[in-house]
Amino acid sequence: MSAEAADREAATSSRPCTPPQTCWFEFLLEESLLEKHLRKPCPDPAPVQLIVQFLEQASKPSVNEQNQVQPPPDNKRNRILKLLALKVAAHLKWDLDILEKSLSVPVLNMLLNELLCISKVPPGTKHVDMDLATLPPTTAMAVLLYNRWAIRTIVQSSFPVKQAKPGPPQLSVMNQMQQEKELTENILKVLKEQAADSILVLEAALKLNKDLYVHTMRTLDLLAMEPGMVNGETESSAAGLKVKTEEMQCQVCYDLGAAYFQQGSTNSAVYENAREKFFRTKELIAEIGSLSLHCTIDEKRLAGYCQACDVLVPSSDSTSQQLTPYSQVHICLRSGNYQEVIQIFIEDNLTLSLPVQFRQSVLRELFKKAQQGNEALDEICFKVCACNTVRDILEGRTISVQFNQLFLRPNKEKIDFLLEVCSRSVNLEKASESLKGNMAAFLKNVCLGLEDLQYVFMISSHELFITLLKDEERKLLVDQMRKRSPRVNLCIKPVTSFYDIPASASVNIGQLEHQLILSVDPWRIRQILIELHGMTSERQFWTVSNKWEVPSVYSGVILGIKDNLTRDLVYILMAKGLHCSTVKDFSHAKQLFAACLELVTEFSPKLRQVMLNEMLLLDIHTHEAGTGQAGERPPSDLISRVRGYLEMRLPDIPLRQVIAEECVAFMLNWRENEYLTLQVPAFLLQSNPYVKLGQLLAATCKELPGPKESRRTAKDLWEVVVQICSVSSQHKRGNDGRVSLIKQRESTLGIMYRSELLSFIKKLREPLVLTIILSLFVKLHNVREDIVNDITAEHISIWPSSIPNLQSVDFEAVAITVKELVRYTLSINPNNHSWLIIQADIYFATNQYSAALHYYLQAGAVCSDFFNKAVPPDVYTDQVAILCQFLREIDYKTAFKSLQEQNSHDAMDSYYDYIWDVTILEYLTYLHHKRGETDKRQIAIKAIGQTELNASNPEEVLQLAAQRRKKKFLQAMAKLYF
Repeated sequence: MSAEAADREAATSSRPCTPPQTCWFEFLLEESLLEKHLRKPCPDPAPVQLIVQFLEQASKPSVNEQNQVQPPPDNKRNRILKLLALKVAAHLKWDLDILEKSLSVPVLNMLLNELLCISKVPPGTKHVDMDLATLPPTTAMAVLLYNRWAIRTIVQSSFPVKQAKPGPPQLSVMNQMQQEKELTENILKVLKEQAADSILVLEAALKLNKDLYVHTMRTLDLLAMEPGMVNGETESSAAGLKVKTEEMQCQVCYDLGAAYFQQGSTNSAVYENAREKFFRTKELIAEIGSLSLHCTIDEKRLAGYCQACDVLVPSSDSTSQQLTPYSQVHICLRSGNYQEVIQIFIEDNLTLSLPVQFRQSVLRELFKKAQQGNEALDEICFKVCACNTVRDILEGRTISVQFNQLFLRPNKEKIDFLLEVCSRSVNLEKASESLKGNMAAFLKNVCLGLEDLQYVFMISSHELFITLLKDEERKLLVDQMRKRSPRVNLCIKPVTSFYDIPASASVNIGQLEHQLILSVDPWRIRQILIELHGMTSERQFWTVSNKWEVPSVYSGVILGIKDNLTRDLVYILMAKGLHCSTVKDFSHAKQLFAACLELVTEFSPKLRQVMLNEMLLLDIHTHEAGTGQAGERPPSDLISRVRGYLEMRLPDIPLRQVIAEECVAFMLNWRENEYLTLQVPAFLLQSNPYVKLGQLLAATCKELPGPKESRRTAKDLWEVVVQICSVSSQHKRGNDGRVSLIKQRESTLGIMYRSELLSFIKKLREPLVLTIILSLFVKLHNVREDIVNDITAEHISIWPSSIPNLQSVDFEAVAITVKELVRYTLSINPNNHSWLIIQADIYFATNQYSAALHYYLQAGAVCSDFFNKAVPPDVYTDQVAILCQFLREIDYKTAFKSLQEQNSHDAMDSYYDYIWDVTILEYLTYLHHKRGETDKRQIAIKAIGQTELNASNPEEVLQLAAQRRKKKFLQAMAKLYF
């Protein structure tokens, strides 16, 4: 029987000529006039309104004879209403853009679930477990439609929504809106839980190489007319409306790209997947054309997604030249490479491709970070502002207030940079006269605003200044400066080198010494020293600044150089290079060291090796501060140079201890354990304590997975550290012949002092090595006899459990070391749960319970996705249990004793919803009854009455109830502390 015949059979009254306004859907239902209605140019009601009304009517609950509300009956009328809703959606070609725009999440969820049902998708079957390739085409398409909608809805829910202005309050409307809101939230929660499965389903769809079919009004009629046909025409490859493979893949790629892009806000690596999907979408659109029936992509939005992906994740085969300036600036800002931003802005002063507003927004962002306490950005802010100011000058705009404020206190570096920007921003051969005039006027104004004559001289003697200003203009400027200060004697002639400055010029020895202090350019330093030595032979210019420090192991060799100029130059180049390395200005440090190496190679093999050693240390620091932070392994030649340094046996070469420290730490950080354990020469273990310590640490790391009896190296490492932490006592014999203890000091029997060991450890970053060291010191801390609460640590069982001579160990120093090590390790990785547990145990052992609870909660949160998953049992052991309920065997004695205490907080009943043990809740009911606390007793009774806590429930239900309450409790506690 057809749907139309069924309608006629169900009719109980004669057909009216015109449908009443209030029951138009009944009219369509009875007369099967749906198709005729939908063919109208502007049907009223609209198709999407029909879907809503059909599904609302079909989902109305029924009331039985006892006035009890029952679920909607599965009768003929409701089945036809659902079928009509599906037919309207089929009329709209199942276009999710139209359906999502007009239908609420609950309605569309119901519609697509009906589509799954009528498409013979077994209820309760996970879509991810279904093989799309073997499903009938209409069934596969129904699965794809549902999962596309699922991830699109998740993405849409992440966007901010502008709240509609509320009208006059109507209680019924407000209740309906609240119900719909709660229903939407519940559906979203389920969709988000299934998001990973939906993505897998759609990824699998991209591997299909066959066309699919979507239900039409005709195929839906066939299903309703004769259920047996589902195995015939409606499941054949020719039933329904054909959707080409390319159209399906295009739409799926776009939806997947949007989902990955949304996930990228919490996991930036996923942006790569989004980029791949969006660019594949563009390719498919080019293949199928923009007139596709089933593929309606918002190409403007797609272009925006692609541009964003280009910025966030540049293609691996793209060089920086292929990236847009926007992308380059964004990447540099995210990575903190501000010097590169400055270079891009300088180059843009020639091309003028970046909008001024964009450049100003970058400066505002940097200002904001600087104001938040990042003082290192002050210099960057000035340089970016200088670049923007020069751009303004070139385009005829006025100088900004920001530049004037930042230039209130000029110095040599600022003027040097400003002149560099001006020189690189003007192509003198192609620049117009107006542009040259703007730049000349700017430089003149800067000169007139300066009070220090040395800075005026720097600008007026610069090549750009001399090129842009005519002789008359320069003379006029000199006259203006003379009126302001009669003693000024500016040289109009260009000064290209220090040899052109006569001894009687205003640039005297003091000014040259000042330039010597400020300069980091090796060539300029050399020229200044040549000039100074030409003016006087009585001075030792390496003493000009007390900030120039060279390690004492080097200074004796350097100061022994007979030629005064060479001695000063070597000393100053090395001192400045070491200072630049300390402040992480590695590029200038490398220039200074390279110049010094070139100089000493000519006359001193000893100093040549010294410079090679320092350049090795500089290269280690450069890698660790650069690509090493992102986890990129060092180049093989750097590892070979480190090995070469450790194995070096050149006599009489002054060596700095810190280089050996850094080299061993470098090998441990990059897991070169094979070398440290098997290949390091034997003489090094005797002569270099850091190599010995590194070998023991590397060997312990290698042996860790093995059986306990094979961990001989761990015992050796333990003995070395115990010796380092030991103290030696000095005794004095009194006049009466008695011997008394007068002082304790660090033992000299260890391979190094404790302070040296701590300094070395703070150069390590490898998690396993840090965990081993930390567990060793924790075990050493626990060995003392007066410990009440032990501290727990990972791998603590590999260490010996006792020390023969406890009195020899400085346990006070050990306790301080443990605290310092935990503080350092958490600065390396604040989300390592085992380190967080150690910090919590330390606070607990020192009676700082609030701080301890903070770190216990943090440890649980980081390893359970903020308690959305179960906390691993090795994290929350019985010793760390926060409630008596959390123990494997509930501690009722402690629970009842705690509940009897009179100092419990008044608001403790607000936590009753988190208790899942009925025995504890029953005791609370008894306790409140005994105390006459009626309200609290009712709260406890209500908590007991929850159906999921019924003792007759299956074990899995009770466990689920406990897990849910445990999660909510821990999250509530975390919100109090985080």
